[in-house]
Amino acid sequence: MPLVTLRVLDGSDRGRVFDNLQPPVTIGREEGNTIQLNDERVSRFHVKIQEDHDRLVLTDLESTNGTKVNGESIQLRILRVGDTVSLGRSVLLFGSRDEIAERLARLRAGHSDEEGTLDPEAYERLERQSALDFELNWGDDSNMQATLHALKPPELPERLSPGQSAQLAELLEYIHIRLRNLISTAQPAKDDKERITLNLRRWQNLIDVQSRVAEYLRQVGNPE
Repeated sequence: MPLVTLRVLDGSDRGRVFDNLQPPVTIGREEGNTIQLNDERVSRFHVKIQEDHDRLVLTDLESTNGTKVNGESIQLRILRVGDTVSLGRSVLLFGSRDEIAERLARLRAGHSDEEGTLDPEAYERLERQSALDFELNWGDDSNMQATLHALKPPELPERLSPGQSAQLAELLEYIHIRLRNLISTAQPAKDDKERITLNLRRWQNLIDVQSRVAEYLRQVGNPE
């Protein structure tokens, strides 16, 4: 049975990670949901994710403000890793970093989302921590691959004073808002040359950066 991993990109709960949840999963504002969000625009019981024939299906539970997947209003939708789910003021990213890396690798290898097997080298990459970094930065130029897959995300500085933490949070907040505005303007082109289309890898790259920033913000705001 497939498991559910959701990361909160935006909203008051941003940076939270709900990992490997057993379906069915309900999301809403009320206690008793599998995932309870602190968002007044989210309904008491907003959406449900359930398994059906090895697929995960998201259903809007007749919420007041509706649900969007990848910017499109939906009532019923099969979820695929890398999808963004918007409810209220909250935006959630579906799938773990490893799952997203595997999907991108499958697509790069010419397989569909549900079919095909990866070569042994692809699986070896997916076992490394930098697997998603590799897939997001992968290009047709083989000479660049050895350099790009070695990129490592920076660590947060340690032993910050309260003032330094506030400054860092302000900086990350600025980056987060800029990314959110950029992502929100991306729409599929419909015979409109003034609009820009992004392929899945570049789109996922933007979402992954936003996810990292959201997690950093939560770490800065809630030090151990």
